[in-house]
Amino acid sequence: MGALMQDLRFAVRTLAKSPGFTAIAVLCIALGIGVNTTIFSIVQAILLRPFPFADPERIVAVHKVPLRDKTELSGLSYLDYRDMREQSTAFAQVAAYTGRSLTFSGGEEPERVPGETISASLFPLLGVKPLFGRTFRPDEDRPGAPGVVLLGYDLWRRRFHGDPGVVGKSIVVNQQAHTIVGVMPARFAFPYREQAWVPIVPIVHTHPRHDRELQVLARLAPGKGAGEAQTEVDAIAQRLAALYPEANAGWVASIRSLRDELVSKDSRLVSLTMMGAVAFVLLIACANVANLLLARATGRQREIAVRAAFGATRWRIVRQLLTESVLVALAGAGLGLLIAVWGLDLILAAIPERHAVPFWMRFTIDGPVLLFTLAVAVGTGLLFGLVPAMQASRSDLHEMIKEGGRGAGWSVARNRLRGILVVVEVALALVLLVGASLFARSFLKVRAASGGFSSAHLLTLRIYLPGSRYQDEGARARRIDDITRRLEALPGVEAAAASNTIPLDGGGDGSEIQIAGQAVPRGQEPTIFYTGVTARFFRALDVPLERGRGFTDREGFTRSALAVVNQTFAQRFSPHGEVLGMRFRLLQGANPEWITVAGVIRDIKNENLREEPKPAAYLPYPYLRAFNNGILVRTRAGGPRGAPAASGAPASLDPAALSAAVRREIRASDPALPIFSLIPMEEVRRVSIWDFRLFGAMFTAFGGIALALAAIGVYGVLAYSVAQRVREIGVRVALGAQRLDVLRLILGQGLLLSSGGIAAGLLGAWLTTRVLRGILFGVSPTDPPSFVGISLFLTIVALFASYIPARRALDIDPLEALRAE
Repeated sequence: MGALMQDLRFAVRTLAKSPGFTAIAVLCIALGIGVNTTIFSIVQAILLRPFPFADPERIVAVHKVPLRDKTELSGLSYLDYRDMREQSTAFAQVAAYTGRSLTFSGGEEPERVPGETISASLFPLLGVKPLFGRTFRPDEDRPGAPGVVLLGYDLWRRRFHGDPGVVGKSIVVNQQAHTIVGVMPARFAFPYREQAWVPIVPIVHTHPRHDRELQVLARLAPGKGAGEAQTEVDAIAQRLAALYPEANAGWVASIRSLRDELVSKDSRLVSLTMMGAVAFVLLIACANVANLLLARATGRQREIAVRAAFGATRWRIVRQLLTESVLVALAGAGLGLLIAVWGLDLILAAIPERHAVPFWMRFTIDGPVLLFTLAVAVGTGLLFGLVPAMQASRSDLHEMIKEGGRGAGWSVARNRLRGILVVVEVALALVLLVGASLFARSFLKVRAASGGFSSAHLLTLRIYLPGSRYQDEGARARRIDDITRRLEALPGVEAAAASNTIPLDGGGDGSEIQIAGQAVPRGQEPTIFYTGVTARFFRALDVPLERGRGFTDREGFTRSALAVVNQTFAQRFSPHGEVLGMRFRLLQGANPEWITVAGVIRDIKNENLREEPKPAAYLPYPYLRAFNNGILVRTRAGGPRGAPAASGAPASLDPAALSAAVRREIRASDPALPIFSLIPMEEVRRVSIWDFRLFGAMFTAFGGIALALAAIGVYGVLAYSVAQRVREIGVRVALGAQRLDVLRLILGQGLLLSSGGIAAGLLGAWLTTRVLRGILFGVSPTDPPSFVGISLFLTIVALFASYIPARRALDIDPLEALRAE
């Protein structure tokens, strides 16, 4: 420890004597460690931090999957869930949940709350206890049981003012009396961001066996493994298929870990890709600081020789130099933590509220992140310090003392090493910049994509039809008919329509279908997306019919057994014939009716602008089973923004200006309906591509840091080279070399280094960007403009970085250079 403290004191004094070198080295490492800490905190939250449940590694998710595609996961129906729970011996507990909007009444205005229906066994399975009160009892999770509700902490604080006496009170939820039985802890919002929970069985017990809407979790029984559980659920699924072939033939069961259930493949891919990108940034920073240390070691060779002359061993010298490099890295880590805190704040601010991270995914600088930062700091200090230290300790003692430290630093091997480090920097920077270019081009393409409809002059909102009076589809249709008529009567409104689906915001349902005249084995039926819409749905979206016709107003509000399908449906199921008049039926009801195709429209993106087109059918509104309804209101479109309206032509109307009038008309129709997500479609569109914007900005930031570090590296090597070659350049000029010859000499050296880095970087980018294929849009991972453009850009940057040392070389006076020698 005494020797270590001596090394630390000497290292501090030495670094303090070179404030310029120290500041640059610390800043380089701080940038590398800062971005690594930022991304590691995200990776830890997504992939590493244990879930806040009891023994989460013993919890698995149970799914149904069709034999035709075992990657297409589905939930379980209530009846299948009940049978599996009763027949399973591999599971100690089985629980189910599914999303449900909950409307809290009793205030000035009904409030829609994102909620969840859960089985009474769910929270005991997770090992989560309420802050106060209790969870649901089994007798409360039965058909006909009195209504009870669990409140989330934020909802309790906001709506009930944090009143601890709220337990036992009766409130109105979905227009029915519910008793509050408990309040869940702060920051708990299972499964993602839900704020209230109600029992599941009273709601779903009448749903048919083919309605696979429940997400199912199970805790493995003591002594049972995932393999045994999979074997058992396979046997149960086979029995259910034999007993209920209409609903279960062609379906098997599958289990997977809780991590796989809650974290999507795209989230894993993006987080690991970002971690790889920031690792490149750190390597570039290490190469830069290693170059600085190599250059600095040249000036310290006489000092090192004197220390050796007084008896210092080579290991003692290496240890001292490594102490200095680790100290630089630790100082960089401290500054890097500040950068990480700032970076996390920027990332969280860029995530829209409706896409906020799940409650169990917290981006924080906690203990594991601090340990990671410390380990990275020590590791990088050793990484960038070891080779320069070994090089410096290898110097010839007699030569160093004889030369007095002047000129002895020129070493072909050392400068070759510095050149290799610059080549590595340029190569890694090119890989990052190509990745940034791919994301940027993907973002531009996805932003320019139409989604199949016109988003201008379109207002969107959602309403929820709660309570027993809307259980009947006729009651829902009459209410929606009244609302859309009221909205269309507003000045400036051209069309109003309703559907569970709002393009780019989700909705709708999926079903296997049977096509008349096409025999398909049971379990191999194709799947389509479908939703119910009112007659003006396509007019509200400004989507013209390609062929056939749409619905009349009367057909739009009755089960008229008609459908408008998209182009993908027509091409897939009738590639050589006419799709109009084709009949199909949805294989979900007990007695599905035959539906006739009346028209064809172009493909409309439902979930996001990046999704692949799916066969889709748009049916009259009564076929919609959901209580959550999306409303579309198209306003008048005039001339270009800011231009005066043509004579006699109505002026355009900003859809956001209609918000108050829309609320007023819906309140006039039914004051108990909650209104939420009232925003223009342009905002929906902008929010739908938030992830591309964020990933592109992050990759661009990483690429920019890498580019700056690589440019500094090229400049540093050439500047050092010019300083070492003063005598050589002076001799060249004295012998008649022209300014252009000297300029070409230095620039050629810079181009040689950058060309080697670009060649290696192109190969590296070609190999590594292939992993981005699944998260790009409209751009190939080997996109030629990105590869060629970034290569040219890096070449230009390298030329600029080389030009400053070249200018210095031009200013060398040959007489002064020779006299100095």
